Amino acid sequence: MGAVLKACALLENFGADRPTWTLNDLTAASGMNKTTVHRLMATLIHAGWVDRTGAGAYRIAMPVFEVGSAALAELDIRGAAKPFMSELATTFGNTAYLMVPADQGAVCIDLLEGRNALVVAGITVGSVLPYHAAAGPIVMLAHSKALRDRWIKAGLPAITDLTITDADTLVDHLDHIVEAGYALSNSDYLPGVAAVGAPILGRDGSVAASISVGGRAEGFEGDALAAMIERVRDAATRITRVAQALPRG
Repeated sequence: MGAVLKACALLENFGADRPTWTLNDLTAASGMNKTTVHRLMATLIHAGWVDRTGAGAYRIAMPVFEVGSAALAELDIRGAAKPFMSELATTFGNTAYLMVPADQGAVCIDLLEGRNALVVAGITVGSVLPYHAAAGPIVMLAHSKALRDRWIKAGLPAITDLTITDADTLVDHLDHIVEAGYALSNSDYLPGVAAVGAPILGRDGSVAASISVGGRAEGFEGDALAAMIERVRDAATRITRVAQALPRG
């Protein structure tokens, strides 16, 4: 079992951004010793999952793509996000959300409740949220020029006393979100509720969805907040990879 897990960990280093790896680089990236990496890669070559290039580097072989294609055929963005949402809800005890953009607002298409689920009972599957409040909607607004052009205007409604309604202030806030790579909201949609959200991008770089986690505002501070930001951003990055590989439908 240990050897299988280590072999899977080695395969996870291969991606579109880096399709080939040398033994030395793979050893450094994996943290395993060179003998172990060499033995595991030799086994993967024997199994037909990995090939060697003319220069001696490793690259993924066709069976991996065949398995991946079969999996992708059964996946949509909800299926791709589900395990990450489950991990967020379990790890932090809050509620994880998956939202997609629509003309009328951000639509919640899935959620997984943690142990503090009743705190954010105001958002359910099918809820439509305004783009200028809450972490999931606002992170999509930040990363979409089309949504910005349609949504940002004078006289945005205040959902709570902390909702940003001034257009110029909102633009500055959105630019900061893009730079940071995530959105943090606190009581701007539901009083006493905070959330962290990150964007999921499609093949053309447009916003496909957002993943977020929300709960009691007092739980979104210090080390706990830093951990949530890291995990939400990582989940969004991983789901983006799947979303960009999904067949066009």
